[in-house]
Amino acid sequence: MQRSASSAKKACQQIFRYRNQILTSKHPQQAPCDVFINHRGIDTKKNVAGLLYDHLRRLNIRPFLDSKNMKPGDKLFEKIDIGIHQCKVGVAVFSPNYCKSHFCLHELAQMTESKKKVVPVFCNVKPSELQVVDNGICPSEDLERYSKALEEAKYTVGLTFDTSTGDWSEFLESATDAVVKNLIEVEGEEALRMHYGRRKVSYS
Repeated sequence: MQRSASSAKKACQQIFRYRNQILTSKHPQQAPCDVFINHRGIDTKKNVAGLLYDHLRRLNIRPFLDSKNMKPGDKLFEKIDIGIHQCKVGVAVFSPNYCKSHFCLHELAQMTESKKKVVPVFCNVKPSELQVVDNGICPSEDLERYSKALEEAKYTVGLTFDTSTGDWSEFLESATDAVVKNLIEVEGEEALRMHYGRRKVSYS
């Protein structure tokens, strides 16, 4: 456990180095969060999603969780849309009641349509059990978006966890490790784009 925590801290130091290359002190608002946690509140807010949020915070990674990052008076869709747009990596916590919420599916669709790296976590549910439900209210074009995003997530390598029998410490370490690796990859790509963009400007 200590070795894993040490590795995570070293990886986080890499993230901060990349972040300093990308962000300037004049515009700290450009990246309000590193990781957007997409989840069904009634299933996972008080366990998987909430604990992962706290675990990432302790490593100085900036996660977004609606109950933690929003305050009374915030416009729900506006705040969440900004969080998704500006995050580096998404974590989709799938659970038994996830697909009953078109709001959760909307967030997932936004992440995939924005080409965000998404780490799926299948909590107390198998990928094959996840299906978009037509409630007769949602427009067909939205149902199509949700189904496409869900299928993409189902066929992305992720984590599985059973809250009744699983090892919580091991799960949190594995989930954090997956998030950190994806953050390093994304921020490294951004640093390279910035580097080559500067070179291109200097040559012109």
